Amino acid sequence: MTDTSLSRQPVFDMEYQQEQSRLTTFFRFITAIPGLFVLMLWSIALWITVPISWFALLFTGRYPRGLYDFNASFARYATYVYSYCYLATDRWPGFSGAPDIDYPVHLRLGEPLPEYSRMKVLFRIILAIPVYLIAYAMGIVAQIAAVIAWFAIVITGREPEGIYQMLRLGLSYQHRAMPYGLLLTEDWPEFTQDADRRALEPQGGGALAAPTAPAPSAPEAAELETDLGGFAPPTAPPPGEPD
Repeated sequence: MTDTSLSRQPVFDMEYQQEQSRLTTFFRFITAIPGLFVLMLWSIALWITVPISWFALLFTGRYPRGLYDFNASFARYATYVYSYCYLATDRWPGFSGAPDIDYPVHLRLGEPLPEYSRMKVLFRIILAIPVYLIAYAMGIVAQIAAVIAWFAIVITGREPEGIYQMLRLGLSYQHRAMPYGLLLTEDWPEFTQDADRRALEPQGGGALAAPTAPAPSAPEAAELETDLGGFAPPTAPPPGEPD
């Protein structure tokens, strides 16, 4: 697992939940309202906590622990709620942004950095422009995947693996970019993390291996030698015997 002891790069984890409830999927926009309402109220508070954090980082180079925990909890809870809205899971997200809750989707953040770059904090609005543009594009990818997933789950009760991979790709960058906007991290998020690349690999070991024929047994080798006029193809020695 990626080391998040220092929050340079957050880690997005998303389990593949193939079978999901048709009923809660059909009414997802209704069942998600409580979580979205809490998230809206929480985001209003960010208009106060993030500017205060910006000034504190600019003048001291350190993130006040209370503000860090508050903003990090918002980032985690947003990950839970939007993953539920986008059909990454049918588990209701609850109302907590704690890091240790039992949920199929997680945004893992480490401890605050011992010291933050004041220059990166000062120019964060400008530095974040490419991150926001990529996050916007990945949001479109996630929305398209969620629409397809809605029809697939309502009809079959299952989310296709290809849609899961598409959804993961979109949600992962979006939610790893959020801590950068909240000043929790100071480095651009990677476009894809190791866990995403592994999830996007074809299942079953990738390309199919060519079939190999078993070595002939002793009687078969003798018969083959007779048929070939005394010439027998070499055979591998039994295990444990020298070549």
